[in-house]
Formats: sequence, structure tokens, C-alpha cells
Amino acid sequence: MKKLFAVLILAVMPTLTFAAEHGVELDKVDIDLTDKAAMQDGARTFANYCMGCHSAKFQRYERVADDLGIPHELMLEKLVFTGAKIGDHMNIGMQPADAKAYFGAAPPDLTLVARVRGTDWLYSYLRAFYEDPTRPWGVNNKIFPNVGMPNVLVGLQGRQVVGCKQVQMVVDGKKQFDPLTGTPLTHEACDQLTIVPKSGTLTPEQFDEKVKNLVTFLAYSANPVKLESQRIGTYVLLYLAFFFVFAYLLKREYWKDVH
Repeated sequence: MKKLFAVLILAVMPTLTFAAEHGVELDKVDIDLTDKAAMQDGARTFANYCMGCHSAKFQRYERVADDLGIPHELMLEKLVFTGAKIGDHMNIGMQPADAKAYFGAAPPDLTLVARVRGTDWLYSYLRAFYEDPTRPWGVNNKIFPNVGMPNVLVGLQGRQVVGCKQVQMVVDGKKQFDPLTGTPLTHEACDQLTIVPKSGTLTPEQFDEKVKNLVTFLAYSANPVKLESQRIGTYVLLYLAFFFVFAYLLKREYWKDVH
């Protein structure tokens, strides 16, 4: 019993740690692992913007191509920049020693990051970079304060700064309204993130969709067999339900003469 309790504690510790780490409410994202177009776009973003520093070494290019419906030739041409073969793992060319010299610590592998951090955390984090001249890379992050990586998606998103603006008052998670007029009650908040107009190639809506697709790919990468597991699990539950009926009838037949 003690071992089981310890396992449960360890299982929830990452969630508790990350909740304490960011200290702000996360944005929700709806991930659809059946949307291959979204995952293809996410894979393209990952290869072009993330794999300069982050590997996905527990995945193979071939598995990703087959699962996402990408022809092998196109995968090698558009998403492989290291000379790797289609059956190779998704490693990067940067050596750990060089990465540590550049960033102070080697960037983590991202194969399982969606299972460790959660999709809401990733979605919020990737959209929460803002300019901070006091930081080595000139940026900070609202979800992960004093983050040690640059904002690699700034060209798509645009420059994001912290500013003041009127926001609706929220008390205990409930939006506040004037009891007489019904109009929303607002206050000035000076910790709001604002994108400098026309500083990125995508609109805010397009960027949010781009990040969502990237997170969808990372969610797939963290558990490529999730849909298959769910399908098999459904069949198993149906089998057990079907078997239970006959087991109950057999039990009743054996016990009908027992008083």
C-alpha cells in the first residue's frame, strides 16, 4: 500500500510542480490527434524552428512520415536537414557540449515534453514570450519566468511587449458585472502581453493556430499509439461486457440449486 501511495505521489508531482512554476492561468487548447493536416503543419514548424536545438530522439523520421501520411521522399526533402536517412532517429547536429556553452545547459529532448508538461502548458508557454532587455536573449516568458531560450517564433508572432490595458474584473474565477447596468466591470492591468502591429508575418489568429498545430504534433510524438490504444481499449471493454453476461448466466445456473 505504501508503495502504491508513493507511485501516485510521484505521478502527480510534475503537475503540482509546473502549476507552482508558472503561477498564472493556462490557456486551454483542444488537441485533435486525428487531424493529420494539423500534425503535418506542426511537424514542419518543429523541423524548421525547433530542431536547431531540440531533438526528438525517441522518434524516427520514417514512423512520423508513415503516421502523418507524408511520402518518404517529401519527408527527406522538406523536413530532414542533417543528412539523416529515413529510418534514423530525429537527432540534431548540435553537440551537447556546444549547446551547454551556448545556452548554459543543453536544450532538452522534446519527444515526451507533451506528456511531462501537458498540452495547455506548451500552448500557453509558446505564446507567452515578451521583450525583456534585462535577459541574455532579450526576452522573458510569462509562463516560465527567466527562461533560458530565445523566442524562435518571433518572426511569425511578431514582437510582444508587456503593457497596460483595461481588462474585465474576475473574482474567484467569475467575471464581474455592474449589478444595475449589467456592463462588465474593468480595471487597468499592467501585466498584459501585446503584439506590436505588423511586426510578425502571421496575424494573432494565424499564429495561435500555428502553435496549436505544433503542440498537436508534440502530443502525437509523446504517445504515437494513443489512438490505437483507445481503439483496442474500447474493444476490450466491449468484450468484458459481453463476457460478463455469459459469466453471470453461468453463475446463476450453477447456484440455482444451492440454498
